[in-house]
Amino acid sequence: MVKVLFFARLRQQLGMGEITLEDFSGSLSELRKTLCEQHPDWSPHLQRDDIRMALNQELAETGDQVKAGDEVAFFPPVTGG
Repeated sequence: MVKVLFFARLRQQLGMGEITLEDFSGSLSELRKTLCEQHPDWSPHLQRDDIRMALNQELAETGDQVKAGDEVAFFPPVTGG
């Protein structure tokens, strides 16, 4: 099982804050593709170049591998002032 979290504007755009995938292993890129295939209306939001990802609460790259028990988070870039 992989827990996937969505933060900030993604939460509003996708209409949920988290989803669980029962049987997934692969890269973060493959996870993003899987989510977009399962939820085609999410694609414009998740496929943006500025979307960041974290794997087990650490910033991650698209090639990083996801395995059972992991937590993945998708979030837009953060700005501050």
